[in-house]
Amino acid sequence: MFKRNRGLVGCLKSVLYSLLLFSILCFTSCAKKESKFKDYEVFRYNEHSNVTSLDPAFAKDQRNIWVVNQLFNGLVQLDDSLHVKPSLAKKWDISDDGKVYRFTLRDDVYFHKHKLFGEKGTRKVMANDFEYSFTRLLDENVASPGGWVLQNVDNFKAENDSIFTIQLKQAFPPFLGLLSMKYCSVVPKEVVDFYGKDFRSNPIGTGPFKFKLWVENTKLVLRKNEYYFEKDEKGKSLPYLEAVAVTFLPDKQSEFLQFIQGNLDFMKSLDASYKDEIVTTSGELVERYKEEVVMQKGAYLNTEYLGFFIGGESKTPIKSKLIRQAINYGFDRVKMITFLRNNIGTPALNGFVPKGLPSFNNQKGYSYQPQKAQSLIEEYKKVNGNSNVDITITTNSSYLDLCEFIQRELQNIGLSVNVDVIPPSTLRQGKANGKLPIFRASWIADYPDAENYLSLFYSKNFTPNGPNYTHFSNENFDNLYEKSIQEVDNSKRYVMYQKMDSILINEAPVIPLYYDEVIRFSRKNVNGLGINPIDLLDLKRVFKQ
Repeated sequence: MFKRNRGLVGCLKSVLYSLLLFSILCFTSCAKKESKFKDYEVFRYNEHSNVTSLDPAFAKDQRNIWVVNQLFNGLVQLDDSLHVKPSLAKKWDISDDGKVYRFTLRDDVYFHKHKLFGEKGTRKVMANDFEYSFTRLLDENVASPGGWVLQNVDNFKAENDSIFTIQLKQAFPPFLGLLSMKYCSVVPKEVVDFYGKDFRSNPIGTGPFKFKLWVENTKLVLRKNEYYFEKDEKGKSLPYLEAVAVTFLPDKQSEFLQFIQGNLDFMKSLDASYKDEIVTTSGELVERYKEEVVMQKGAYLNTEYLGFFIGGESKTPIKSKLIRQAINYGFDRVKMITFLRNNIGTPALNGFVPKGLPSFNNQKGYSYQPQKAQSLIEEYKKVNGNSNVDITITTNSSYLDLCEFIQRELQNIGLSVNVDVIPPSTLRQGKANGKLPIFRASWIADYPDAENYLSLFYSKNFTPNGPNYTHFSNENFDNLYEKSIQEVDNSKRYVMYQKMDSILINEAPVIPLYYDEVIRFSRKNVNGLGINPIDLLDLKRVFKQ
């Protein structure tokens, strides 16, 4: 037995040595490939989780979206204020009934070089490329998680080489914003057919950068697309950088050290392991880093909240609007953000729809009013004959500190509060099945329109068939929602959105906690790095001094 174990240990050592040697060779190879560039020509950042695919049909989460955004383009794109701008479509027309979109494509866009494109090595993008790309997105054999983007589309077709038309089943004003998602990027049929499923690691697009090297879990390298179609305001071709290099260190503390040492140009978030090292309790950059580091903060389309399940037959205190309102009044959101989040985020004092959206109007939501909360609880006790009100908040470990803060605050106003900590997967399942009376959740927008948030409370979207986890149902809200998704006039639609948010404030099916913020750290020599409410990384205008 002992000899067999020694043999196994030796075998494992051999395997580990081989893996280590392979990693060293990969890094050396990457370094050699980048060595001809000067440091200011290469942008370096770290991704905590390995990128799973470079195929835009699978650009589901941020780690994939950020890379795909450098490699691919769609018909339209968003600027940092979330306005829809032309990309591969130079213009478009929308029919009076809001159902038909007619896009005119640019005639100077070419796919990245590939041997399949013949002697020239590339070819021009045509309208039928979009027809193929959209058909592929809906193909059950491809099984893209982004097929839902086209669920309201009746048909689409290439009228000729430069005109692409989309017809909707019914008007849906946020549709242009949906088309800005990376799922809707154009891909070349002959290359996808050639690689099949391996297109995930052999991407050919039209973006500002082209694919060079990907060693999974180790390194990803992109190179400048010298034929990219966009130019800056002075007529200079984009992008400015020669290359982008992505590493995959899973440990956030190690990433922070690499950034501070200057080995990374950019750090995309703030982690509890080092937040007090780089950010003060008031949310400012620590003084000793100000000469070397730039910190950017901005609105992020993410509302963190506690949801009440108000459907079903069981009688619980949270079925009463009095208790739901009391909880909303019963804790200090400003203090919570200051001391638990280092002022990263905005207290949710304005309803469910977050800052950063054009329809946001600072309407009055819930502020900290403990006396009012106590009076609502007393009113509930008189009506229901209860002497004690017991509630349970269910969360995962990542948000335990927030829920314990709320627990302490609510106990001070006369509620008995338990906090139940369960794994994230169990929490998701419990939310979907209506098993949790009060649950912690968040909603990050898929597209830049308040409809994305308000759809959570439409009665026809009850889980498990939709995102209405609370099973909130209100006839006035439903009528406004149905009218709003037919209204093509933005100003009129925004008024309806605000009325719906007011209904949510009054009926209190949720407890908005805070509107999250994008926070970015970059080295002082990095320029042109914008910030936007969907936290999209766009490197085509970035340059280093």
